[in-house]
Amino acid sequence: MGRLAGRGLPGRLGSAPSRVTPAPERRAEPGGDAWRKWYSTARWARLRRKVLTRDLWVCQATGVALVSGRTAPNAAVVDHIRPHRGNPALFWDERNLRAVCKQWHDSEKQRLEKRGLA
Repeated sequence: MGRLAGRGLPGRLGSAPSRVTPAPERRAEPGGDAWRKWYSTARWARLRRKVLTRDLWVCQATGVALVSGRTAPNAAVVDHIRPHRGNPALFWDERNLRAVCKQWHDSEKQRLEKRGLA
């Protein structure tokens, strides 16, 4: 900040480039992102627990035993078999859900969805 800063005159060095990078664009989905709030409802918590109990806390893709928590590779994730893309009927359908491990969900499942195979 030089002597001219704050007096309505530009600084002699100009402005620094912005360090903020724009967020990457996300695919637009029908109905926007309103469905993301469904994951924080008590209804989802009950359904998630029901699916994990039904599947005996075992990953349906790899067979590994699941643990509670969020960061472990074998953390329990309830996966939509057919992507719901905001469709409430698919989102809440218990037959469209299965227990999987976080590592498989975050790697293989995402790869399949990007290829359009899931």
